[in-house]
Amino acid sequence: MHPSYSSNSVTAHHAADARRIERRAAVASIIGTTIEWYDFFIYGTAAALVFPKLFFAHGNAEGLMASFATVFVGFVSRPLGGALFAHMGDRVGRKSTLVATLTLMGVATLCVGLLPTAETLGPLAGWLLVGLRFLQGIGVGGEWGGAVLLSMESHTGNRRGLMASLPNVGVPLGLVISVIVWSACSHWAGDALLNDAWRIPFLASGVMLAVGLLIRFGVPETRDFIEANKVAKRTKGPIAEAIRTEWRAILLCALIRPSEQTAFYTLTTFAVLYGAKYLGLGKEFILNAVLIAAIVACFALPCFGYIADRIGRCKTYSTGAVCMMLFAFPYFALLNTRLPAAVIVGTVVIMVIHASMYGSQASFIAESFPAHIRYSGASLGYQGASIIAGGPAPMISLWLFETFHTVYAVAAYLSFVSFVSAVASLYLGRSKSAMQARDLSAR
Repeated sequence: MHPSYSSNSVTAHHAADARRIERRAAVASIIGTTIEWYDFFIYGTAAALVFPKLFFAHGNAEGLMASFATVFVGFVSRPLGGALFAHMGDRVGRKSTLVATLTLMGVATLCVGLLPTAETLGPLAGWLLVGLRFLQGIGVGGEWGGAVLLSMESHTGNRRGLMASLPNVGVPLGLVISVIVWSACSHWAGDALLNDAWRIPFLASGVMLAVGLLIRFGVPETRDFIEANKVAKRTKGPIAEAIRTEWRAILLCALIRPSEQTAFYTLTTFAVLYGAKYLGLGKEFILNAVLIAAIVACFALPCFGYIADRIGRCKTYSTGAVCMMLFAFPYFALLNTRLPAAVIVGTVVIMVIHASMYGSQASFIAESFPAHIRYSGASLGYQGASIIAGGPAPMISLWLFETFHTVYAVAAYLSFVSFVSAVASLYLGRSKSAMQARDLSAR
């Protein structure tokens, strides 16, 4: 046989293996992230619809605020989970870390479904709910960085923006599944939802957990992690090194996120409450509007990941932040019409704008850090925003509405944080370019 034939055959075989690994890593990232965010979102919906009556003050305004505060607890613990699992991810590997995050999240969610209510345990029930939400936050805090890196670092071509965006599809996909499950339970149970029917979405997580773990165990470690440990000495303290050497990038990564986080959690918590309770649109209709928007986002996210590969991460992200700033007031104006078509259009548009940022965000943040501390730097920046943006968004929105008696106060809040994100994204783009130039000169 001619030597070139054998060489070509080997090359083709390696290329096929590489594509198979890429597909497996992408699927594992999407499915695992979907499960984790399904767990996270069913809690948020329950916090708006059933937890105030089951665990806090019989559903009055004080109980509603306490319920939303437990949502915030999950965001407070996300940076802790990001730091804990980022250390593990940069030291041990992406795969093992993602198995651990999924297990923690799934077990915590199952325990919520088994938790006795305040009628049985009194105030202790609320505190136990807070503790389980805290564990949920730790699990999801370590998930994002690992899922993005598993997909992105398994790809060797020029589509890393697209590959990094795929795990983010798990967010709207998890939302879609959670809304479908909640809608089905609400329709089936009716007034009995407050009995034991509310537990079904949480207990269903057990089946999803088993499937997710089976898939993740079958994925190999990423090339970038393996290569980074060959070239550079494995650092004993990746978190400390990331903070010491890349603190500007970490801070900027946290500051670019308020726009997309505030919009998303306002839409999936406060807007559900506002539309159902104050506009009289009904919780099923609002959930269905969110469901339609989330389905659209499943397709929009990879599209914007692809666009980020074509025109650049910074340009894609900053444009999305500006669009969110401009659309904040029209969005709530569309809700206030109470017209079903207008509400659905407004919800879809704001979710697409969100997707323009979230789809380009994964590669934008991850590529801002060198490979050997990438899990740590990206997780600290990404999860750091949870305390200042995603976590308090439902509570701040509710407080603004009750204080100023107009939903446009919430629109002003969303517009302001979107301006902050737009400015921060421009600075992060410059910082990223400087890092890449530095790396090139060092080679």
